[in-house]
Amino acid sequence: MKIIMLGAPGAGKGTQAKQIADKYSIPHISTGDIFRANLKAGTELGKKAKEYMDQGLLVPDELTCDLVMDRISQDDCKNGFVLDGFPRTIPQAEALDAALTKIGQKMDYAVDVDVPDDNIINRMSGRRACLNCGATYHIVSIPTKTEGVCDRCGNPVVLRDDDQPETVKKRLEVYHAQTQPLIDYYKKQNILKSVDGTQPMEEVFRAIVEILGA
Repeated sequence: MKIIMLGAPGAGKGTQAKQIADKYSIPHISTGDIFRANLKAGTELGKKAKEYMDQGLLVPDELTCDLVMDRISQDDCKNGFVLDGFPRTIPQAEALDAALTKIGQKMDYAVDVDVPDDNIINRMSGRRACLNCGATYHIVSIPTKTEGVCDRCGNPVVLRDDDQPETVKKRLEVYHAQTQPLIDYYKKQNILKSVDGTQPMEEVFRAIVEILGA
């Protein structure tokens, strides 16, 4: 089962992708995790990615495509995978389709978690992240056990630069210009499925499972 998660930044697609991966025992492949690993290690890729992320801009194709394709080719992806944060543009989607076609495969579902912009701006301003281990929280829906302290590693949690309201607005503008066309792209392939992302997380997941099949 090969699934692409679509949705604006802050729509909750990452949370849903993790739950799908757990339920169906397939890897959750997040470009965000790949970038964070490189940021923490201080690699050249990490430094370049950070320049874009801090401005609320999308990381260019050339910094992501090879990493993702290499990940897909690993043994644990033979029964499927959930892509979270890739593809983000039509050229990336076409490159992914071409690479899968070469090995006789194709994507099965593109699941769009649909949330209005105003909801996202309010939601993301409450997000907190641990810069040490990458764990994410929300001051309302997923608070830390101790205020301001990561449950997993004990380091401080912060409001990341790319979760600041002005940066979020810029990220949404970029999303609508560059990423939203993917919805039409996958609709034409008859693999697009949309769910109402304003519902509680459990309800969103239940709707996705109905689409994918238990």
